[in-house]
This record gives sequence, C-alpha cells and structure tokens, in this order.
Amino acid sequence: MDGFESNEGVIMIAATNRPDVLDPALLRPGRFDRQIVVDWPDVRGREGILRVHTRKIPLSDEVDLKQIARGTPGLAGADLANIVNEAALLAARRNRKKVMQRDFEDAKDKVMLGMERRSLVMTEEERKSTAYHEGGHALVGWLLPGSDPVNKVTIIPRGRALGITSWVPQEERHNRSKEDLERMLCHMMGGRAAELLVFNHLTTGAISDIEQATETARNMVCRYGMSEALGPLTFGKKEEMVFLGKEIATHKDYSEQTAVLIDQEVRRIIETAYNAAMQLLRDNMDKLHLLANTLLEREVLDGDEMDRVLHGEKLEPLRPATEPEPAETAAAAQEPLKGAAGQKLEPFSPPSPRPAGA
Repeated sequence: MDGFESNEGVIMIAATNRPDVLDPALLRPGRFDRQIVVDWPDVRGREGILRVHTRKIPLSDEVDLKQIARGTPGLAGADLANIVNEAALLAARRNRKKVMQRDFEDAKDKVMLGMERRSLVMTEEERKSTAYHEGGHALVGWLLPGSDPVNKVTIIPRGRALGITSWVPQEERHNRSKEDLERMLCHMMGGRAAELLVFNHLTTGAISDIEQATETARNMVCRYGMSEALGPLTFGKKEEMVFLGKEIATHKDYSEQTAVLIDQEVRRIIETAYNAAMQLLRDNMDKLHLLANTLLEREVLDGDEMDRVLHGEKLEPLRPATEPEPAETAAAAQEPLKGAAGQKLEPFSPPSPRPAGA
C-alpha cells in the first residue's frame, strides 16, 4: 500500500460483512485486491465445529455428531457452540455423567426453535386448533413427493409460536428450484387449510405462514424470474443506507400495468399452493384427525413417530412424568458427592429451629 517500501513485507488484513459498500479505492490492485469469502459452514464444517466444541465434554456412545450436523443447516459456529453448552447444561440438570443424544436434540430445539413456554395457559379450543394447524403443515409435507422429511411437530409453545413444525433437508442445498419453492408454499398453507376444513373458520395462527408465503411468492416473481407471465426479469431495485446496511426504499422501475400484473401473479402462485394443500388434506381427512389427536395426547412427535402413526402403528405409552430417568441417573444419584480434593462430603442436615424468643 502507499507509504511502504517495496522491500518491506507488510500484509494488511481486514474483514467486513458488507463488501458491496467498500470504497473502490480500497480494492485497487496492490491494496485489498484479494477477497476471501467466509460463508456459512456446510454439513462437514458443522460436524468439525461440533467435534472441536465437544473435545472436553464426556459424550455417550450413542451421540451422533453427523446427525446433529445434518439437522442444523444455516447455523454458524457460535450457534453450534451454544447447542453444545446447552446440551451439557441439560445433562447436568438431569444428573447424567455423560451428554446423551436426547440432550443434544433438546438443546438444538431450544436454540433453533426457541425456549419452551409450558407456563403459557392455553384453552382446550386453542390446543385443538394448534394441533390441527401443525398437523396440516406436517401432513402436507408428508404427502407431497420430494418434500424434506419432517423432523419434529410440537404443540408446546416455543418463543412466540403456539406450535412448530420443522423440516430437516436430506442433503445440503445451495440452490432452490421452482418446484422446491412451490412445495414450500404448500407446506406453509397446510396449517390454514386444515383449520378451515375442520373448524370452518380462520384464526390468527397463520400470520407468520402468510407473511413468509407472500414474501416467497413475490421473490419468485420479482427477483427469480419464475413467472411465465412476466418472464426472466427483475422488478424493483432496492436502495440501501451505505453505512447501516438497511433497506430504506424500493425504486419502482416498472409501470402501473406491470405492478398490477405482479400482484396478480403473486396471488395466483399463493392460491395455487393453497388449493393444492386443501385438496391433499381433504383427500386424507382420516390421517389429519389421527395426527391431530396424537398431538393432543403426546404434544410432541418426531419424524419417525409421525411416520409410524400415519402408517397405522401404535406408539409406546407415554412414560409418567414422575418416573425417574434411565438407570445411569439412579446410579449417579446414589454415588457419594466429592469435594474439590476428592474427599467424601457428608450429607447436609439443617440446624434445629430455635425456640421463639431465644
């Protein structure tokens, strides 16, 4: 760079998450002309990150870090470290000597889906509506060929959601086809369609689904060129604040007639997905009722359990909440506590209460 002699070995390194707003003078040859892109880790990268963060944590033999890596697409290294820490805390609270696969699954749900809010009191009508809503999402995904497998369905409130249905991709994807996006729209519309079919009324529970579906459909029309009526064109150039990186306006570079056509195409795409979800659920009402009733009974179903239920199998009865954890927990509870130096600690006995006025 300017100011250094040619024989001085000075290397300048800088990092930014907004390379598009850098001054071109910085990027001239001889300055910051070499760019290295650090993207989100892929499945092998996530597995390696998990192995680094679990080196000093005792793991059970059943723990499969590859499976955890496959189930955490889009997470950065800090998120994966958070999952490992949460899993270790859960294992400690459950009096386990080693972290088990269940601890990792619960920690992953907490980080990716939000913390459980079991203290939230829901009426029976709300629980039933939520069960059919999430059952609609899951059943549409189960019925549509080519869909990602369902990972978990729950009607336990997490974060701001009363229920959640999550999918796990079978393989790492960096590109989405038009058919993939149309299937995703059908998944999103499955909850609203189930509510309308069963209860013949609509609720506010589908607000997030409608927002995501509208944004996806508008991107298909305006950014991805996936509309036959509008062709391979983009519409609307976003103007951004250079220093804050925030979108503040969208430049309208199309006519009023084109704006009407865009709205019509967005509506057509969403309504097509909605009608497809309605038809799938209408043809499989027995499976929808079965899935919703199972959710009302068990509150949480993983992908394997949902698949067995929809194939007519009966699940094992739920374990009572008062039943102790596996045998290793009981052994850990009977083992005497030891201090920092390894000496045995006597159990604590509270002092006898003083008589009044002493």
